[in-house]
Amino acid sequence: MVNTEVVDGVRLLSHAHVNCYLIEDDDGVTLVDAGLPSMWPMVLEALERSDRRPDEVRALVLTHGHFDHVGFAARARREWNVPVLVHPKDTRLAAHPYRYRPERNRLLYPLTHPRSLPVLGRMAMAGALNVKGVEGTEELATGTALPLPGRPTVVHTPGHTDGHCILHLPERDVVLSGDALVTLDPYTGHVGPQIVASAATKDTRRALASLDAVAATGATTVLPGHGRPWFQGAREAVRHALDVGRH
Repeated sequence: MVNTEVVDGVRLLSHAHVNCYLIEDDDGVTLVDAGLPSMWPMVLEALERSDRRPDEVRALVLTHGHFDHVGFAARARREWNVPVLVHPKDTRLAAHPYRYRPERNRLLYPLTHPRSLPVLGRMAMAGALNVKGVEGTEELATGTALPLPGRPTVVHTPGHTDGHCILHLPERDVVLSGDALVTLDPYTGHVGPQIVASAATKDTRRALASLDAVAATGATTVLPGHGRPWFQGAREAVRHALDVGRH
C-alpha cells in the first residue's frame, strides 16, 4: 500500500498494483480514478493526512470505465454526493465495468503470461472481481481546463477504451495517463512504459496512436494507472512504449 505525495499537490494512492490520485489546491480536491473497492479507507486516510475533509472533494474524474478504475466510485457518489465525471463514450462501461470485449480473451491471456498471475491475484484479493458500476455519471469535457482543483486539461485518448482520457496539469508539469500509458501491465507482468496488453485493450492500433497525445503534453512526470510514476518525461515514456509496441 502506498499513500504519498509524488509531486506538489498530487498524492498517489496505490494498492494491489492499482493507482488513483488526489489533486489538491486552495479550492479543494479532485479525485482521479476510483481504483478498487478496498482502497476506500486509503482515500479517507489520504484526506486526513492532507488536512482535508470529504466535503472538499469537488469531483471524481474517471480516466475510463474499467472495473479497476471505478471500484469505489458508486460509494463516493452515494456517501459524498460528489459528481462522477467520465467521457460519454465510457458512460455505459462505467455502469457495467466488466462488459467489454478486448482484442484478445482476457481470461486465457494470463496462461501464456505467467508473470501476470501474482499481479492479477493481488488485484482479485483487493476486490477486483466484485466491483459495482456507477450510474448517474456526468459528462467529462475534453480539450479545456476543467473548473476543478488543479485545473486539469482533459485529452481524449481512445484505444484502451472508446472513452479513455488523460489529464494534463500544465502548471505542475504532470500528466495522469490512466491506462493510455502504464509502467506495469497487469496482464503480462512487464514493467516499463507501455500500453496495456490486448487482453484488456479494445483497439491496440488506436491505443498506440493515442500515445502522441501523451507525448504532446511535454510533461516531465507521468502518473500511470498501474505501476510506478515516471519522472523522465512523457516523450521518453512514449518512445519506450512504442519500442514495446503490440503485445
